[in-house]
Amino acid sequence: MPRPALTTESIALVGAVHRCGSMAAAARELGVVPSALTYRIRQMEDDLDVLLFDRSSRRARLTDAGQELLREGNRLLIELDAVANRVKRVATGWEPRFTLAVDSVIARATVMELCESFFAQTPPTRLKIREEALSGTLEALTSGQADLAIGVALEQAPDKTVQSRPLGGMRFIYAVAPHHPLAQAPEPVTDAMLMPHRAVAVADSVQRGDGVSSGLLGGQDIFTVPGMQEKLEAQLRGIGGGFLPEYLARPHVAAGRLVEKRMQRPTRVVALSYAWRRAGAGAVGRALRWWLEQLDSPATRDALLATGRRG
Repeated sequence: MPRPALTTESIALVGAVHRCGSMAAAARELGVVPSALTYRIRQMEDDLDVLLFDRSSRRARLTDAGQELLREGNRLLIELDAVANRVKRVATGWEPRFTLAVDSVIARATVMELCESFFAQTPPTRLKIREEALSGTLEALTSGQADLAIGVALEQAPDKTVQSRPLGGMRFIYAVAPHHPLAQAPEPVTDAMLMPHRAVAVADSVQRGDGVSSGLLGGQDIFTVPGMQEKLEAQLRGIGGGFLPEYLARPHVAAGRLVEKRMQRPTRVVALSYAWRRAGAGAVGRALRWWLEQLDSPATRDALLATGRRG
């Protein structure tokens, strides 16, 4: 069977011969008898039924098969070291994997800053971010696909397995490109004035059910996009109009790339939360604990909502 030949020690032997250029030089480096090293290499070749070294010259040169074994073997050694380190650290309470479900309205730069700070702890945890929208943000958590959901439009927890805390309110404004027909429309803009014009909407990322919509009129033409950044881009191009988080729209309004329109509807302020699943019999993992500690800071919550960036 070929598997016994592929041990960390045997891979290291092949690497030593390749590095030193000969069996004798590798034996001296390793402090072993040359005949013993030669025997081990030949035993590997017999087990694998391949030649690892071309012995037609004085210098031991790797064959194509030998090069492949050394290349993949070194990769496996690195992975084995990483696994060993991860196992040791996981024993200290860190989760092996941690997934964040982040709604597309949340400030991306702040999320990346938090991820940078998280990795500075050198945890063994592998971090993954899922971009979600509307009810899909909470569904990612309740379906077990995420460990923490940020930006949930949650009035009350769906069941006792979910805990949540307020993140804050996010203000939305209606905006269109300067060349859009509504840019010159009298204010306040009514729903009847909106109806003839295409709305740009973010698709609900929920995987079960029909999802929800927000700020749309029945019968209105709709252009559906996957996230808030795409919605902003569509509105900058004049493809349609719609409500945008104020922090995203305001710089473009100030630069003249968007026109804010005062609406007859009340100002939209959406209350957002962050949510996680209650711990079972075991203690809360250190990764979840770290993120909850960051979210406990008012400054962090404000940064995720980009409050204070209005101008």
